[in-house]
Amino acid sequence: MTSLKLALPVVAILFSPLAASAAGPLETVEQFHAALAGGNSQQALDALAENVLIYESGHKETSRAEYAGSHLAADMTFSQGVKRIVSSSRQILMDGHALVMQETETSGAYKGKPVHLIGLETTLLVKRDNAWRIEHIHWSSRSRKAP
Repeated sequence: MTSLKLALPVVAILFSPLAASAAGPLETVEQFHAALAGGNSQQALDALAENVLIYESGHKETSRAEYAGSHLAADMTFSQGVKRIVSSSRQILMDGHALVMQETETSGAYKGKPVHLIGLETTLLVKRDNAWRIEHIHWSSRSRKAP
């Protein structure tokens, strides 16, 4: 009976909201992309710091609110129509900050047109209140040449 008493608090901790927010930097980036692909705007925004800086194709958003009001819906629509495969991933941890760099291949369709892109993503995260948040994303991509 003693082991059962000790096991119950451990089970409660494993399934608590605190455990869910304990994702590492790489998992936070993957959760962000899964939220976009799943059409879950709130979960995507929750992964971002309020002052997030997003660079893409020469454009920028300078806050979570700006991204929510300008580009989030298009990113979700795009992500729902394509499949994103991470071909290379690297993570560097630095005293409360993390850098996640990924190479991706994305294929599918967007607005009725075929998509086949090779992408590079650099994401800077900061750890606050025991949770990783994305502070900066830099996306770049190019069309993949037909074989």
